[in-house]
This record gives sequence, C-alpha cells and structure tokens, in this order.
Amino acid sequence: MMSENATLGSPSHTRRRITIERNYQAPIQDVWNLWTTKEGIESWWGPDGFSVKVRRLDVRPGGELHYDMTATGPPQVEFMKKAGISLTTQARIRYAEVTAHRRLVYTQLADFVPDVSPYDVSTTVELHRSGQSVRMVLTFDAMHNEEWTQMAISGREGELGKLDKVLAR
Repeated sequence: MMSENATLGSPSHTRRRITIERNYQAPIQDVWNLWTTKEGIESWWGPDGFSVKVRRLDVRPGGELHYDMTATGPPQVEFMKKAGISLTTQARIRYAEVTAHRRLVYTQLADFVPDVSPYDVSTTVELHRSGQSVRMVLTFDAMHNEEWTQMAISGREGELGKLDKVLAR
C-alpha cells in the first residue's frame, strides 16, 4: 500500500512525503536486524539491479551508515552510464532517531543527481508488532522533481521486494 501527503508542516521541510506499508509474518527482531546490521542491510538494501557493501554502521542517534551501492544489472548499468553517474556511488546516512524494534529516522544526502545541487532526503521506518506479524510503515521525502520521485518510489518498491524475499526464507 502506498500513499502520499503534502508536507510535514515545517517551513524547512515542505516536500511531499511518500508512504509505503508492508506486512510480514516474521518476528519483529528479524525485521529490525535487516534494517540495523551489516549483514541485514547488505542482504536486501538498494533497488533491483544494485548491490550494497556496508563500510561503516553505527545505529544510534547521530550515528551513521556509510555504504557503496553498485549498479550490477544491465538496465541499471546502462541507465547510470547514460545519466553520467558512476556505477558505484558512496552514500552516507545519519540517524536522527533510533528506538529499538520500533522506529528509525534518518537523513541521506542526495548528491548523485547530475546538475542538481545536493539536498537531504529524510526517511522514517516504523515497525508495529501484531502477534507474530509486523506492519512496517516506510515514509520518505519526494525527490527534487516528479521523474526522480517516481524513480525513487520504484527503487524503494524493488528494494522492499528484496526485503520481502529475505524475510520469506
């Protein structure tokens, strides 16, 4: 399920927010570990056609995740080359809020778009336990324009499809 809302109400944060929800038949600890451990992140993070290698991980408020994301699928490699983007991009996330097994809030610098000044993209991950299942609510900022926002949504959907498969094992 996906929804969108217009603003967060803060003058400094007026971009549209996108929300995607998923339900998992899995222990909340398993879902949390996939978001907060090197092995977990490397097993599913990144859109289809990309792999991720975690270089640094410190999951606490003010802590950071540093990772390299590399295009590996032929269509993704072709897109990156045509867009003038390196096949491997280095990314850094800064955690603003960490509530174990419940909530992660982080910001990532979008500094990889050619001819666009870098800007922050905020993401919130909420986990809600219900018996043996977990409802995950992922909310993130829209990108600088509609084309890149749609690519971000598609990327997140692909990424969550990978997460679905890891949890189904």
